[in-house]
Amino acid sequence: MKDNADPPPAGLALSETLAQYASGFDAARIPAQVRERARLLMLDSIGIALASHGYDFSRRALAAIGELDNGGDSVVIGTGLRMDVRNAALANGVLIHGLDYDDTHARGVIHATASALPTVLSLAARDDRSGADMVAAYVLGMEVATRLGAVAKGGFHQVGFHPTGLIGTFGCTLAAGWLLGLDARQMVDAQGIALSTAAGSLEFLNDGAWNKRMHPGWAACAGITAATFGKHGYTGTRLAYEGRFGLYASHLGDADYDLALATADLGKLWEVQRVSVKPLPACHFTHAAIDAAARLHAQGVRPEQVRRITVLVPAEVVKTVCEPEAAKRKPANSYEAQFSIPYLVGTALCKGRLTLDDLEDTALRDPVVLALAALTDYRHDPDSGFPRHYSGEVIIELQDGRTLREREAVNRGAEDRPLTADDIRAKYRDNAQRQVSPARAEAIEQCVLGLEQGSARALAAQLGQGQPEG
Repeated sequence: MKDNADPPPAGLALSETLAQYASGFDAARIPAQVRERARLLMLDSIGIALASHGYDFSRRALAAIGELDNGGDSVVIGTGLRMDVRNAALANGVLIHGLDYDDTHARGVIHATASALPTVLSLAARDDRSGADMVAAYVLGMEVATRLGAVAKGGFHQVGFHPTGLIGTFGCTLAAGWLLGLDARQMVDAQGIALSTAAGSLEFLNDGAWNKRMHPGWAACAGITAATFGKHGYTGTRLAYEGRFGLYASHLGDADYDLALATADLGKLWEVQRVSVKPLPACHFTHAAIDAAARLHAQGVRPEQVRRITVLVPAEVVKTVCEPEAAKRKPANSYEAQFSIPYLVGTALCKGRLTLDDLEDTALRDPVVLALAALTDYRHDPDSGFPRHYSGEVIIELQDGRTLREREAVNRGAEDRPLTADDIRAKYRDNAQRQVSPARAEAIEQCVLGLEQGSARALAAQLGQGQPEG
């Protein structure tokens, strides 16, 4: 265990500090611009959830969850299904995260909305809370999860853990705890219980399996469970984070981490403002390289001219998007493709774009794209700004001996290169209208953006109208 993980002899454990913050969280003190950003992030994720209904993974997930469900009143986004509170949260997490198009907090390397939103939607609607309360609980969950993710400095990915599932659980626990009215002592217990339920393996990277898609929904289930146990006085361990077998020691071992990042400027600087909305439907680590390759296409580079492609990527992301090399050069399915630098760069260089359509089965068999992927190697980016930015550079050696290169030092959508509110709304509409009518998409948009003047139940009712159209 690192020295910086040892708690001071006197003073509060991290779970106690976070419990005090969460139990005393005052919605009125959230700045207006933070609340506005929160609503836009929610809108983005709801659009993705709607789009997910067009894919086999969602149908199979909903069939499995439905078989386990004994009924309830909680909505599943984009359907007329009603489930119990935890199963609905699980289903909505799958829908939001399943296309890997949802937002990312760069420092935490976490998709926090995909677990926080399902948690607060289920609980706030069940308990008839105001829309303002739902937004506040969402912000609280986001602030906790992103900061706890940042503590690891990107280290979870290096040892095979997925922070979206692992760390998301703790954010969901405190968001749920706030909605359930837990006091500080109960919040400590809840976090200790969450330690035994948080999970998320990256083994799916080796075969494109669907495990990752359910991680944030499972985090929501676990968070709701842990908070409810805490509410009823079930004792949880106090040193959930810094203990001998606490979160960081058990999952990072001797890797460097900094517990101080969990509470630095807590309540003063808002991490929700630092969450990046994805402009592209692929792992965020690949975006800079995709955009660089698309620019080379725009400059007139065509597949038949290419002799070799080298992509510079941050060393910390190699295990995720560059290895195993053979699988990355010929992805077996769309999910594997979304984590493949060779395939994604090849697609952008060939077509000048990357959309959801470029992840369909027919696109994955495109011989021109696969030929480019076979020519693609990677190197560590010596000028990487990871984890603040997911940089990338594409170097093309042409058959005529020329070398062309394009660099994206700050990925599009990053906190200091953000998508605008109009960009986010346009992305939402594109995704939503893949499954629902323009009129229905507009009604949902207005309900989400006006959430603080409405109620959680009104939003849930709007999201749970019938089956997807189309």
